Amino acid sequence: MVDAPESSAQPRGNALDGAARQIRVLWLIKGLGPGGAENLLVASARARDRDQFAVEAAYLLPWKNALVESLEQLDVGVTCFNVRDERDLRWVWRLRSRLRKHPVDIVHVHSPYAAAMVRIVTRSLPRSARPRIVSTEHNAWSNFKAPTRIANAATARVDSATIAVSQETKDSMSPRQRARCEVLVHGVDVAGIRALLRERDAVRAEFGFDADTIVVGTVANYHPKKDWPNLLRAASVVADHGLNVRFLSVGQGPLQAEVEAMHRELDLGSVVTLTGFRPDAVRLMAGCDMFVLSSQWEGLPVAIMEALALELPLVATAVGGIAETFTDGVDAVLVPSGQAGQLATAIERVASDRDLRTALAAASKRRSAEFDAARAQRHIEAVYRRVLRKAKRV
Repeated sequence: MVDAPESSAQPRGNALDGAARQIRVLWLIKGLGPGGAENLLVASARARDRDQFAVEAAYLLPWKNALVESLEQLDVGVTCFNVRDERDLRWVWRLRSRLRKHPVDIVHVHSPYAAAMVRIVTRSLPRSARPRIVSTEHNAWSNFKAPTRIANAATARVDSATIAVSQETKDSMSPRQRARCEVLVHGVDVAGIRALLRERDAVRAEFGFDADTIVVGTVANYHPKKDWPNLLRAASVVADHGLNVRFLSVGQGPLQAEVEAMHRELDLGSVVTLTGFRPDAVRLMAGCDMFVLSSQWEGLPVAIMEALALELPLVATAVGGIAETFTDGVDAVLVPSGQAGQLATAIERVASDRDLRTALAAASKRRSAEFDAARAQRHIEAVYRRVLRKAKRV
């Protein structure tokens, strides 16, 4: 990793000058911590067409760096603009300097506030040096703070292409942005994740789960949208009913103190294992018997895509892209958000019914093919090519 304004990759020529040259793309995101959007970048990096595209990544917050090494191992140069938060606009000038020194053809932005700033930055560059902008919206606009919504709506027309991770996300946008947006379901390395099933026995041994214990897994940042209090209350209900069910829960984030305090208050020490951050979170899920997510709102979580690749039965709240993508009783058990009692009942139902678990596991395996990163990345690269072809006609 290198700090701004220098970049670890060198310019390779302008893709608009000839079809034989690589298309240079800069991915920009708020941080590279272990979140869903961030993991999508790693999956995209692994699946990208290295012959046709020269890809780099940049991020703003230096302490959110868990995935930097993963990107660098995939030969993606990484730049940190090194600010205390995204409102520290020094990163804007560092980005502008970087684009002047090392031009790219496309900036693909994965953070809503940053996207608005990038649109302004590119307008300040000479026309011949302006990259085209592609933005991906990972959450509904209703979940953004008012300044972010306003800035996005005011600058949206600058985008050459806009991608939403779910129909709900698209529907939440301003009318102008919605008309220009397409929905793309992203993906993960299905085959690579499925190979982790060989770790099942080792994971269960690590945490002391015997063969008869039903292990409920979850991977979610300690963030309000993930509604950890809902999950912990549901786990408390399950524990009170005396079932041989344990929870293996991976997470970290700004609400860590609150989550841990509630874990103690509900006396869940022997029922819910809070692992904190684990770089091998997906491997840990390979030791589980089902996957649960208790969110208040969502796009389409990467953790669910990973759970499908691991053939785990899915129990989740019917919000956002989850409700769009899955059907209760067919390929998931869905419950209303914020209803710990109903979530507990769903967990107990799946835990107690082997035939149901088998049917849901088969459904997860079947659906996982729809969430392959290579398919999604080919689509994104087609968007890049389309944007540049259109630019040549302007």
